[in-house]
Amino acid sequence: MEDELSQIPGRIKEFREILEISAIDMAKDIGLDYETYVKYESGELDIPISALYKIAHRLGADTTVLITGEDPRMEHASVCRKGKGVRIERYPGYEFSSLAYNFKGRTMEPLLVFLDPGKEEAAPVFHSGQEFNYVVEGAVKVTVGGREYVLAAGDSIYFDARLPHGQSAVKGPASFITIIQE
Repeated sequence: MEDELSQIPGRIKEFREILEISAIDMAKDIGLDYETYVKYESGELDIPISALYKIAHRLGADTTVLITGEDPRMEHASVCRKGKGVRIERYPGYEFSSLAYNFKGRTMEPLLVFLDPGKEEAAPVFHSGQEFNYVVEGAVKVTVGGREYVLAAGDSIYFDARLPHGQSAVKGPASFITIIQE
């Protein structure tokens, strides 16, 4: 899926140019400084999922189109078989699989996240909306607004995603389902 991830910046640039939106206007419209936006679009910086949502919204596109290059097709129900979600490594140690990528007009983003405890923790992120995490396997440390919660398999947390937050594996590999509602 590394190839898919590396193609996202080019898709964004192509959409933006087709719609005749300048990079300066795009950055302003989604609330980013120009330098950061240009680094996202060039692939120099990884694009946080929250920025990807904003970019897709501004372009009038589904995030699936930016990630895979294809439109979602399902309107009434979308089944995602085990191991068949669109899988992307966001950064070393944090990989996710989109579980509803093929559903048109979705208002939530369910992801299955895989954490590798051998990798360095990523910087906290924040975005609009709310987020739900349910631990499937292992133990996950969830940090929300500077407070840490250690969750075991079967535990869950729901929080205000505008607060800086992040997840990391505790002791061994872990996975959790997150549902993001922007």
